[in-house]
Amino acid sequence: MENSIDRDRIISYWIESAEKDFKTMLDLYQTKNNSWALFMGHLVIEKLLKALYVKFKGEYPPLIHDLRRICEKADIELDMSQQIIFDSISRFNINARYDDYKQSFYLLCTDSFTSEWIEKIKNCRQWIKEML
Repeated sequence: MENSIDRDRIISYWIESAEKDFKTMLDLYQTKNNSWALFMGHLVIEKLLKALYVKFKGEYPPLIHDLRRICEKADIELDMSQQIIFDSISRFNINARYDDYKQSFYLLCTDSFTSEWIEKIKNCRQWIKEML
């Protein structure tokens, strides 16, 4: 990146975009569009991790969606519990997006399953924001 203004602008872009997606996630959850709420939750975490990547590395983030890989590339250390959570959230991206997974994912996304994961996404979001 050319200078810190560009870095700050790019970080702000990722944070603002994540906040819009967070609101969308909550709206989808409230209207019981559970699988899509979790898909949006993945985007929230991905975008915040990409903001963190830019902050730590000073360069554009990689064009990947795997949350744990983004953390590895940004030198963000995760404990085993966080690795499992991030791997699970990463699957929400694939399962909601591809037709061969959509139906089974839709059935998995009961209200209790979704509620549990929305809370985990909120916790991850807070943890990342504290580093930003």
